[in-house]
Amino acid sequence: MTTTPSKRRMLPLLTDGPHGSRSAATCFYRCGNACDHPEPNTSGNTHVSSIIEKALARRTVLAAAGVGAGALVIGGLANNAAAGPRVPRSTAAAGGWTPVAPNVRDTVTVPDGYRTRAVINWGDPVLGDAPAFDPFAQTEESAAKQFGYNSDYVGVLPINDATALLVVNHEYTNEELMFPAGVYTPDEIRRIAIQSHGLSVVKIQRVGGPSSGQWRQADPENRYNRRITGTTQFEMTGPAAGHDRLRTTADPSGRKVLGTFNNCAGGQTPWGTVLSGEENFNQYFGKSGALDARYTTSYARYGISGTGDRGWKSVDPRFDLTAEPHEPFRFGWIVEIDPFNPTSTPRKHTMLGRFKHEGANIQIAADGRAVAYMGDDERGDYMYKFVSADTFDARDTQASRLRNMQLLTRGTLYVARLTGDDAFAVDASGNFTPADGEYDGLGTWIPLTSDTTSYVAGMSVAEVLIDTRLAADKVAPTRMDRPEDVQPNPVNGKIYAALTNNSDRAKKWPVDEANPIASSYTRPSLGAPLTKASGNRNGYVLEITEGGGDHTGTSFAWTLLLVCGDPESPETYFSGFPKDQVSPISCPDNVAFDSVGNLWISTDGAVLGGNDGLFRCPVAGTERGHVQQFLTVPVGAETCGPLITHDDLSVWVAVQHPGEGTGSTFATPDSTWPHTHEFPRPGVVVTWKA
Repeated sequence: MTTTPSKRRMLPLLTDGPHGSRSAATCFYRCGNACDHPEPNTSGNTHVSSIIEKALARRTVLAAAGVGAGALVIGGLANNAAAGPRVPRSTAAAGGWTPVAPNVRDTVTVPDGYRTRAVINWGDPVLGDAPAFDPFAQTEESAAKQFGYNSDYVGVLPINDATALLVVNHEYTNEELMFPAGVYTPDEIRRIAIQSHGLSVVKIQRVGGPSSGQWRQADPENRYNRRITGTTQFEMTGPAAGHDRLRTTADPSGRKVLGTFNNCAGGQTPWGTVLSGEENFNQYFGKSGALDARYTTSYARYGISGTGDRGWKSVDPRFDLTAEPHEPFRFGWIVEIDPFNPTSTPRKHTMLGRFKHEGANIQIAADGRAVAYMGDDERGDYMYKFVSADTFDARDTQASRLRNMQLLTRGTLYVARLTGDDAFAVDASGNFTPADGEYDGLGTWIPLTSDTTSYVAGMSVAEVLIDTRLAADKVAPTRMDRPEDVQPNPVNGKIYAALTNNSDRAKKWPVDEANPIASSYTRPSLGAPLTKASGNRNGYVLEITEGGGDHTGTSFAWTLLLVCGDPESPETYFSGFPKDQVSPISCPDNVAFDSVGNLWISTDGAVLGGNDGLFRCPVAGTERGHVQQFLTVPVGAETCGPLITHDDLSVWVAVQHPGEGTGSTFATPDSTWPHTHEFPRPGVVVTWKA
């Protein structure tokens, strides 16, 4: 392979990493250095400490908050609640394996007796006419036919026992790891990067018989495979579609949007489609001059400044805020694609609100309505849910499916307020200490808008949906520590939310029972002593029980299942399970469930010295809170997905941004996983019992 000296351009060298364990590259590419900017939420809304009171009726509410009969939960891969728990012998769900020890290996490490393989990686063909991957000869045309960069959400939708559709998104690109220096111009890099975002639909086939958990990519020459990129046309749905603020020069209708990017987590719907959340979309927009003063408040609330962007405005004017001030309002939505219909137009659902969506996961309530749970991944932002106006049609007909695909266009959007049940108290480290030994309390889902009526004074339905953060600020919800993945458990019907971290907790915001950590312990490297640091560095896992088991209701009870960190750290909590028997866990990001309802947690940005990983945690019985590490990902990588198949035979994760680190480049990468080349290639792996 050779370079082209006449086109030499140097990529920016990213050096210092100021934000905990994250490198400068991670901070720049993931969220546009969000921690360097003021917190977008300046509403002054309560952190629970200012409204904590003794909830004398709490025990009565908890007793009434059982799981409603007849509820159907769908989240991630076809977790088939209707079929009931099915646990074959010797599966990861059944346990019995020896936990993986923390490590810094440049590989995917799994327990003894398990095997793992990469199913597809960046640059592999998705479409049948895709050219062979060549990092020295990339084009935007080839990128639009090949597997994109940095997968996050992983979904596997069965076709039959032997084949399925693998559906993943491509959150963002690491240009310094993707492109050899001196080969591409900056604008060539930008055009390729735009096509390397989006989603991929790939047909896969089982290796071995129906009891095998191993899979591989099928022949790209099939009718299902599809690439959705940063220029694919999307349709806007719901009450805000066509609003003036969604209209641009290229789309005066306000209903046709090109592309999706920074897609994070997602979920599978009961009607066989996939939802994906547009997260840190603000960082893609630059400016060539002054910004439209009408949108100063809105831009600020979403972190849109026009600075620190990726330079995409030089290859597409819609990313220039000065020229197209409405374009950013067309991003930050939940998108839906139909993997089984490769000619269908993907959609952006305005009814689910606009914010930095981690993802959306659906539960069908006892009365048949669809309920979507969502988190806004920002320091000090909120958790949401949507309840459809119409009911799910379980009949297996094309007409029923089409009807179900309208469920997310009408309904009511809510935001969460949490209150504690203990008097305010802090220990010597400044951490909240609950009087009853548990971090728990009550909560309320506050309505923001239906498809016909706004419940926020001074804002129309469309305004609430376009500026959901500003609307929520007005009704006093609870500011949380980066609420990311929020999913219903298919077995017990409870809701689990990953609250990743917040290094500014207590420095800027008071602790409370839902966000109790003012200082926590980190470890700079394996074997090094624990070091005390300010803020919530390791995160929590929140468990919600809807009042009376009614997922369409407005009351709930909550508890912190986990206060994450090293079990040697005094602030950690594992639901009372003996701390000397659990694996260290830091920075929960995404969650999943197996067929018996065990919680699986992937991490992002762990600050305990080792690589990120995937952890299993039972949520009931004597094993509740028993965290065990099942796998670790390579150097610099984040554990994404994750997904446990409904038969528990396969454990899926996406290995995102291997090699991402300070000074790591294409020529001198920190990782070469999956070791097919001398540079890293992020991708999707499956693990199974050998």
